[in-house]
Parts: sequence; structure tokens; C-alpha cells
Amino acid sequence: MKLEDMISAVQKKVGVAVDGKAGPQTWSAIYSKLVDAKVSPAYLANVIDVVDARSEKVIATLLPEVRPYARALVQNALAGGIKLRIISGLRTYAEQDALYAQGRTAPGNVVTKARAGYSAHNFGIAFDVGLFEGNSYLGESPMYKAVGLLGQNIGLEWGGNWKTIVDQPHFELRPSWAVDLAESQMMAEMRQRVATDRPIFA
Repeated sequence: MKLEDMISAVQKKVGVAVDGKAGPQTWSAIYSKLVDAKVSPAYLANVIDVVDARSEKVIATLLPEVRPYARALVQNALAGGIKLRIISGLRTYAEQDALYAQGRTAPGNVVTKARAGYSAHNFGIAFDVGLFEGNSYLGESPMYKAVGLLGQNIGLEWGGNWKTIVDQPHFELRPSWAVDLAESQMMAEMRQRVATDRPIFA
């Protein structure tokens, strides 16, 4: 039996989203079963040790379900000798439209193809990372690929795998209902959920 199949079987048994990747949600469910301690999503958001202050400020803007994944990614990178920071999280629709205007109707280079409501950042499920050497930000580095693998191993979607626009610093946590949906379908459903005041991860 493959490791991914084993993880999927465990996930099914403990009642979490089945994706074959052992992320924080899976480990917390296993902990709950073995230690007989209930770990709710709200508790899980705070149970993983906090990381650096800069990252924590951005992590606080993410949905509670996403926060432990962001912290776990930073911690896993640091364990491998990679200095990683979370540098961008939730964006308002106005902030997204301002970014979209760059290189189009406003000065600067084009930095996104997504208008307001068409970016995972607008819903608190996505974050961007930055690599640092000392205090120097590395805009480009082969280490982004290594971090991409770390993110995928804990159940995050990595922008480095995208076909239309490769975005190596980008990570997002898809809700279980969106695992098999196209990005456009997921965005349409999330816009609808926000408009009707329904939770993204319910």
C-alpha cells in the first residue's frame, strides 16, 4: 500500500477531508482520537506554535482553518534551513482592484490577472511567502520549489504548479467541497458564499 493511500484511509477513519496529505487538520484529528482531546478548527488555529511577528501579522488576516497551515509551512521550512516569511494574506476587493489596475490603468507592472472577487486572497484562504537571506528578500530562488514541495506535502495548493500564470510564492488551502472543482468554479462558489454570508469552509 502506498503512503498516500494509507494517509487517505486514516483521514477517512478520523473524519477529515481525504486528500492523502498529512497536514495539520489530519494530525489534530489523530491527536483527538488517541489522546481523547477535542481539537476544534478554532483551537487548531492557535495550537501550533506561533512563528515570527511579521508572519503572524499576516496570518491573523487568514481564515482560522488556514492559519495552522501557514505556520506549519514556516516551521517546516525553518527546520530545513530555509528562512521563510508569510508576506501577504487577505486582500479586500478594493485592494485587489488596485493591484489589478497596475500596468493597466495605473502606473507599474502587471502583478495579477485577477480582478476583485477572482483571487483566493479575497477570501482569506491564500497567502504568499517570501524567502530571506539574513534580512534580504529573495524575489527569485530555486528554494521556492523546495518550499512548494513542503506546502504540497501538508495539503496546500501551490501556485508554482499553475499553467496559465506560475506563482511560486503563492499557497492556498482549498475547502473540501472545492477539491475537484476548477479554479473558476471555486471562485464563483466563494463569491456566492460571501454574498449570502455563508462560511467558506462549511
